[in-house]
Amino acid sequence: MTLGSLVSPGSTHLSTVTTTNTVESTIGNHASAQRRVVGVLAGAQVLGGIGVASGAAVGSLLASDLSSETFAGVASASSVVGAAIIAIPVTRLMDARGRRLGLMLAYAIGLIGALLIVLGATIRFFPLALFGLIAVGGGTTATLQSRYAATDLAPKGSRGRALATVVWATTVGSVLGPNLSSPMGHLATSIGVPALAGPYLLTIGVYILAMILIHVMLRPDPLLAAREIRNAQPTAAAEADARRSMRDAVATVLAIPSALLGFAAVVLGHAVMVAVMSMTPVHLHHGGGDLRVIGLVISLHIAGMYGASPLVGIAADRYGRKPVIALGGIILLASFGVAGTASGHQATQLAVGLTMLGLGWSCTMIAGSTLLTDSVPAAQLPNVQGTTDVLMGFCGAGAGLLAGVVVGLGSYGVLTLATTVLIVPLLIATLRALHSDPVRTTA
Repeated sequence: MTLGSLVSPGSTHLSTVTTTNTVESTIGNHASAQRRVVGVLAGAQVLGGIGVASGAAVGSLLASDLSSETFAGVASASSVVGAAIIAIPVTRLMDARGRRLGLMLAYAIGLIGALLIVLGATIRFFPLALFGLIAVGGGTTATLQSRYAATDLAPKGSRGRALATVVWATTVGSVLGPNLSSPMGHLATSIGVPALAGPYLLTIGVYILAMILIHVMLRPDPLLAAREIRNAQPTAAAEADARRSMRDAVATVLAIPSALLGFAAVVLGHAVMVAVMSMTPVHLHHGGGDLRVIGLVISLHIAGMYGASPLVGIAADRYGRKPVIALGGIILLASFGVAGTASGHQATQLAVGLTMLGLGWSCTMIAGSTLLTDSVPAAQLPNVQGTTDVLMGFCGAGAGLLAGVVVGLGSYGVLTLATTVLIVPLLIATLRALHSDPVRTTA
């Protein structure tokens, strides 16, 4: 009997499973550290959400005031593109030095962006403000990367809940931010700053607080602690990993079917959400809807995106990532049907459709992000996660721009039909993956 016959594939698999279970058990013993990490990240998310939402509420108005209405749409697109670009250096730094420094860098870039916007608005120099609008996307980068940081020390069976908790915390900031725009406008005028730049003064303040919170309280660094537990990433290897490219990340995703499914759920779910959401206010406006109606519909949409995220996370842990992705796909398709068949006068039907759109996005984003994290080797996670957010950002910005073209050449209904074409293949692929799994696990 040879040594090769003694070490069978089955025993090798058993050894791998045993090692994995040992690692998961060890991580599970760090429950107090994980609770602290999630709490700190959630607190930073509230602050970051305030900064992002307060600026987003007036960004297009500021761009229009400093230039013309032609550039009003550039404001939101600039921040989205900025968030995607900024994710590249941020995740490289995370790879080499951990989540804490990476998140602080993202907020620092966002802080500089807000300062440039205030300066550009004060001297009425639009190119400077536009550069600031791009840089302020660093806050969005930080809020997106925080969801991954919440999973670093979490056992596999509770990653969905940890990620969803941090996503849910964004709701608080998203609601508070726009409501503080008016008081900050009055404060700004009292110190000689244009009222429309006032919300960015708030952005500066909350980003500083978020940086302090992360620097002081995000200890242990979740990524570095997870690597130490797994004993899989010595310093030299971490430095080498930091030099990996987006091409390497894409190759990794393409080589792992479950990672590819998670990636597709995140990117496609986000793209169709941005496309439909961005054109709904225009559709309502053409139907005679005023700002109060438009604001209410968008508020319900945001509530759908974040309000149920804890339940989505629990479902992803209990029933599996793929079933929740499939559910998200079904909800998205239903939302296209409800919203796409409504005229601009039917605000109630559009509100229902947009709320469903937000909930479908929540399912694909949370379950897709968790499945991606589960599927990729730990040493490659920051690079893959960062690349996913880069491509998600660019696809979202592209979808938003193309949505205007589609509606201009066709109609709002044609737009929802186009988004249906994108989600149907995702749903089919997810159902096939579920059918091929003999045992329903969290994968």
